[in-house]
Amino acid sequence: MGRACATALAEQRFTVVLSGRRAPELAETAELVRAAGGTPLELPFDVATDDARDRVEAIVAATGTDRLDAVILSAGANTPQRSWADQSMAEFAAVVQTNLLGVVRSADAALPGLRAASGVLVVVSSIAGWRPSQGAGVAYSASKTALAPVVRTINDQEAEAGVRATLLCPGDIDSDFLRQRPVIPGEAARSVMLTPSDVARAAMFAITAPRHVRIDELVISPLSQRSF
Repeated sequence: MGRACATALAEQRFTVVLSGRRAPELAETAELVRAAGGTPLELPFDVATDDARDRVEAIVAATGTDRLDAVILSAGANTPQRSWADQSMAEFAAVVQTNLLGVVRSADAALPGLRAASGVLVVVSSIAGWRPSQGAGVAYSASKTALAPVVRTINDQEAEAGVRATLLCPGDIDSDFLRQRPVIPGEAARSVMLTPSDVARAAMFAITAPRHVRIDELVISPLSQRSF
């Protein structure tokens, strides 16, 4: 999803800052951004452990501006051990560290730049954070559901600064994230899922909306999505 969002931003001629914990994948994404006409800046970063304020300072130093026109937070984690019967508290904490605390730290660090630009924050949650989803797991569902008040409070408190935040809740996506499921879906199941590009288009819908329009929450799902 992050890669698809990066190339979508590049097509709109943004300077695209790429953050993630896997440097080789960042380099591959940077090449796609260049091919799409954008200017990439690679910034290896782990939302679970690294200081988000250091990341923002590095962006300012590299770009020469403290403006952040758009920020997309798409990092996510899950574990195959998803029930009370088999989960460990260490795994639970690791999922929450990325899915909730990583988002909160990143949003907090980004807000000054978003205020300066009257920018847009897109927080990628999940359909499991919008309605109960038995298969998503205890830690994942809890951490993604907690993102809703994070986004709402940003919108309530930062509107006067022109900041707009969107909670984006996608359903099943055919991506490498599926490898974290207890049973990896087969080709037939994946063929009817959302694609990362579908999620990127939804994110760009929020980012490119007129300044007086805020997309508070956006839920997208494949036609085949079920509620269990």
